[in-house]
Amino acid sequence: MADRATIFLLVTILVLVTILLIFAMKYFSAARQARLRITSEDAYRDLAEKAAKAQAESAAALSSLQGSVADINARLASVEKILKDVG
Repeated sequence: MADRATIFLLVTILVLVTILLIFAMKYFSAARQARLRITSEDAYRDLAEKAAKAQAESAAALSSLQGSVADINARLASVEKILKDVG
């Protein structure tokens, strides 16, 4: 009879430890997924910031080029005017 009680106690403890391990694995899995999701969101946020910075730099470069083209057009118009006066 003592053997049955010992076996019953061991089986009960084994079942409880198994249930505890299953819940622990689920908890650690959920925590890891949350950490990975946060890391992914941070990477997307950094990428969006870089894209916005690159877009601002491109807009500034485009504005500078438009100013240069306007200056070249003005000079070309004055050269054409001088050539018409001479010719």
